[in-house]
Amino acid sequence: MAEPTYPLLSISRLRIGMDGYGVTSLVAGAGCPLRCRWCINKALLTRAGTPVTARELHERVLPDDLYFRATGGGVTFGGGEALLHADFLRAFRAVCGDAWKLNAETSLAVPRALAEIAAEVVDEFIVDCKDMDPEVYRRYTGGDETLMEENLRLLLARCGSERLHVRVPLIPRYNTPEGQARSVGRLRALGVTRIETFPYVIRTEKKETP
Repeated sequence: MAEPTYPLLSISRLRIGMDGYGVTSLVAGAGCPLRCRWCINKALLTRAGTPVTARELHERVLPDDLYFRATGGGVTFGGGEALLHADFLRAFRAVCGDAWKLNAETSLAVPRALAEIAAEVVDEFIVDCKDMDPEVYRRYTGGDETLMEENLRLLLARCGSERLHVRVPLIPRYNTPEGQARSVGRLRALGVTRIETFPYVIRTEKKETP
């Protein structure tokens, strides 16, 4: 079997309080199953990324080992959809061991089998929920809200709510403050306890039809 690789786009070092506990390095990768209208990382949809093995990536982030250990931080996988590369995350965990926290920024819009693998090796999931209304979700992302919700239920059952940080945006032209509040209510009913709400700030004059 071929060794899994990660389609590396960039590494952002020495981040604090932005994507996981302590000091983190954000490892951005290419590829995403969604086509969000206000995507801020469109390059990940068109660029292939540079394939790296788990050991190669470990060597690149190893200079920050002291910061990770001193602060309880580690590596956050994001950029596109981190869980598309769940096999790589498992391989990377085998290389780095338990000394670092591994976080994953995810839409959860992936097959259940990938979410199951990630549940075994990821310490914290930073879930970009978009919206819990199926129609709003479809219009904004082009995807299926039920897939995200089913994987969310899976992670709650396998990992517990303390390992999930769910983010619910207010999206101009797509949802409303009332809709955002309804999404939060549904998430709490599912058992999610760590919920962050915030507004998208769209810096563009281009008109977009929902």
